[in-house]
Amino acid sequence: MLDTLELGPKTGAAATIIWMHGLGASKHDFEPIVPLLGLPDVRFVFPQAPHRAVTMNNGYQMPAWYDIRTLEPGPNREDAVTIREAEAALRELVVRERERGVADHRIVLAGFSQGGAMALHLGLRHDQPLAGVMVLSAYLVLPEALSAEASAANAATPMLFCHGTHDDVVPIARGRSAYEAVKEGRKADFFPFAGAHQVTGPEIATIRTWLHERITDATLGTSTP
Repeated sequence: MLDTLELGPKTGAAATIIWMHGLGASKHDFEPIVPLLGLPDVRFVFPQAPHRAVTMNNGYQMPAWYDIRTLEPGPNREDAVTIREAEAALRELVVRERERGVADHRIVLAGFSQGGAMALHLGLRHDQPLAGVMVLSAYLVLPEALSAEASAANAATPMLFCHGTHDDVVPIARGRSAYEAVKEGRKADFFPFAGAHQVTGPEIATIRTWLHERITDATLGTSTP
């Protein structure tokens, strides 16, 4: 089981948000945002990515959900084996929430950059309806496998995509491409924000509104838009 930071109610949570950090970061990265979201009845679970060698960084060991081989476009940009490992580890967290009394349809998957890519990857494949998927400054991994692996259970799951217009780490075109690939048949929104590879104040306000809508729907037992 992944190491996690947990904030909010230990029992009786109205919903759970599992929020993944970006490459080289930590489970504490988005801790300061929690008080700004106004969700006291929600459990926030921030997992810590394992240390692994990242090829594009000369094999340097750092917290990473998966290995990135190169920044050049192509089917081998990200490593499929380590993506699958991360997928399995994060799915365990969803199962644990279910065992703690939070049904899948009351769980939001969220993440930034690499973490956002994993939230989208797992959300598209999870075999039970989720409350929503939040993709911040991120992109689609293993796009060639999506049509064969996408779960009908989450075909209509609401998704929020946010991206900085001046992002020089993950170009906004990659975020928009991910949105275009999954928007059909679901309530999906793409919001560009002035900024770089970061989460800005206006973006936090949008996230807050979207999460309140998703949590309300989840607690009312509606898992589709």
